[in-house]
Amino acid sequence: MTSGAAEKQATPNSTSGIEPRDPGEDFSIEELVRDMTLEEKLAQLVGVWVNASTDGDSVAPLQNQMAGDARTWEDVISSGLGQITRMYGTVPLEPLEGARRLAAAQEQIMAASRFGIPAQVHEECLAGLAAWKATAFPVPLAWGATFNPPLVHRMAGLIGAQMRELGIHQGLAPVLDVVRDLRWGRVEETIGEDPYLVGTVASAYVSGLEGTGIVATLKHFVGYSASRAGRNHAPVSMGPRELADVMLPPFEMAIKHGQARSVMHAYTDTDGVPAAANHALLTALLRGEWGFNGTVVADYFGIAFLHATHGIAADSGEAAALALAAGVDVELPTVNCYGRPLLERVRSGEVPESLVDTALRRVLLQKQEAGLLAKGFRPAPPALEAGSIDLDPAGNRALAREIAAQSLVLLANKTHGNSPCLPLPAAALASLGVVGPLAEDPFAMLGCYSFDAHVGASHPEVPMGIRVPTVAGAASERFGDVLSAATGTCEAITEDQIAEACRIAASVDTCVIAVGDNAGLFGRGTSGEGNDAADLQLPGDQHRMLDRVLTAARAAGTRAVVVVLSGRPYALGDFADRAGAIVQGFFPGEEGAEALWDVLAGSVNPSGKLPVSVPATSGGQPGTYLRSRLAGPSGVSALDPSPLFGFGHGLSYTSFGFSDHAAGTPTMPTTGEVSIGCLVTNNGDVDGAEVVQLYLEDPVGEVVRPVRELIGYARVELAAGASARVEFTVHADRTSFTGMDLQRVVTPGLVKLHVATSSTHDVHTHEVILHGERRGAGFAREMLTPVTVTPQ
Repeated sequence: MTSGAAEKQATPNSTSGIEPRDPGEDFSIEELVRDMTLEEKLAQLVGVWVNASTDGDSVAPLQNQMAGDARTWEDVISSGLGQITRMYGTVPLEPLEGARRLAAAQEQIMAASRFGIPAQVHEECLAGLAAWKATAFPVPLAWGATFNPPLVHRMAGLIGAQMRELGIHQGLAPVLDVVRDLRWGRVEETIGEDPYLVGTVASAYVSGLEGTGIVATLKHFVGYSASRAGRNHAPVSMGPRELADVMLPPFEMAIKHGQARSVMHAYTDTDGVPAAANHALLTALLRGEWGFNGTVVADYFGIAFLHATHGIAADSGEAAALALAAGVDVELPTVNCYGRPLLERVRSGEVPESLVDTALRRVLLQKQEAGLLAKGFRPAPPALEAGSIDLDPAGNRALAREIAAQSLVLLANKTHGNSPCLPLPAAALASLGVVGPLAEDPFAMLGCYSFDAHVGASHPEVPMGIRVPTVAGAASERFGDVLSAATGTCEAITEDQIAEACRIAASVDTCVIAVGDNAGLFGRGTSGEGNDAADLQLPGDQHRMLDRVLTAARAAGTRAVVVVLSGRPYALGDFADRAGAIVQGFFPGEEGAEALWDVLAGSVNPSGKLPVSVPATSGGQPGTYLRSRLAGPSGVSALDPSPLFGFGHGLSYTSFGFSDHAAGTPTMPTTGEVSIGCLVTNNGDVDGAEVVQLYLEDPVGEVVRPVRELIGYARVELAAGASARVEFTVHADRTSFTGMDLQRVVTPGLVKLHVATSSTHDVHTHEVILHGERRGAGFAREMLTPVTVTPQ
């Protein structure tokens, strides 16, 4: 369909002589299921992507081949419509123009079909609402670095409120994939490499979004991030135990504690079974064991891929039959398989109509919850009725800056002269240079699902819809004259550009070198969907440039600060001892540059912690800290996979002391709990925040267990000289794992609980012995480790 399809007029449907029903009349779900024709039922199970391009740059995999639909708009909506796909997020539109088009489309949909049911509207909202002029918040990997779920909850509430004002009902976020291979292009979309961090932060986002009435959609169920060699859509080689203990817990938590109402299946196959056709996953586990009663939606074109890329279906009809039987309720983004191909299969008796009815009930329930089945539904979004909307207000920008500041991780801070390199003293800011491929690039701050990177990059004639200061630009505004040079791009830097960067580094007192990624889609960048990396060396010529600039800075006695702005961690082992300081940021959003200078200049004390490990070398890594003993360094392999900076690492401009460690008891039953506490004190002369981390070690397990795994954490903000008591309550369920019989169990025996500041730095260890019977621990288990922070 063309972009103007929603502007066309439609006439009411009177198929088979059935009279149209009063669109102002309320219907019960069972009445609708009983009275709808098969065509009307199937129309509720599909979305339509009105503005999708079928040539040029794509924003979804194989979009150019899959998104075409030769039917007229009247034909598409004649029996109703389930969803409208990305009315605001497909092309640059003024927000009110998008609202006007949406209102027109909803009016036509309601008028065209017998029941007058509006469409459910969905949009992407992974780093803020993906619409032109909407706030670009930091990406999820930055959320993870904050270790601050309440802050993420606040952000989700703002995003959800904006979506409601625009007439949107469903958000395709968050991503709950746990990072397993750092080369994967979509690492930036994840929250980190630990399931507990991912689950707690994602649950906060989900509850914030759902609290505004927006349906949160959990992505991607499940195993997507563990594809072979980190290649997008590649098969997943993962056993059921790793799937259950690493990949599934975040989804369990977001459903149980976040109250998510939708799940999106993954693109990948695990052990030969694509997620879109996996009945054991989507029905037996998700609905049977977990009791989930929301909708399962297809990742874009994922049902068609059962035929086109997976090769387990002979045609679109068989693909539809497999997906529907597995438990996929809604085909997104547009009609490929759940239209005529599925209609013919149901009519022939090959697919029971009862399966259609089951999916229909779930879809209608969400429409009912959104008010789409009510008499008083108004097709005009509230923003259109109000006549104005600001999608990037001052409050949003302030929160974006706060999240960005808390997400920046100070990896290293060496002594320069008689004091630490950072924060930069006033004298150091008086003679300042900013170089590197990201020095003057606003896209250094934006992830691939920020609108301007996701869609705007394909419309160069349209200006960015938001203000995104650059590293050099923000410095100039604050400090006056700054020598800067946009030395090349992330992919290519010339010898002349390297020479210019070296010249600047040698001529100033302080040089900030900005390196990292540009986000994009399917080869249009160095990070993002489809931009998988061969190894973890800085992309393009950046490694060579950084080596040369640091050499020039050292020769001149220049204070050198390396700033990495990226979507994944890169190997920094060659630079850790040569840079004065290293700061890691993960696409920190539109206020990222301002937050960066807040940290560099010392008005904000860095408090971010790594949600992913930073490797020392570009190869030979196990991927994440969550590993078995044999995946670590040993005498039987010449490769040392130890990270340069481990998960949870992050420095501060102050120091923290830990004392008064206590455990409630040295033993507990396999049904009991134990308290773990300590006193944390800010020993420095500036305010700061420490993240107290609690790790579990199971020295002798029934099956191979991780060396350690995060089971609790607390972000503790302390004024200079202040103290707080931190108390964790650890239920025996938190020691559970998938046992030899592939059931989640709690077993008796010794466990160690490590109070730590990172996965590689313990401050105290408690040994606790569990006694009693080996027992099961399913979906009803305690998934959280409650923690209290009491000022002293």
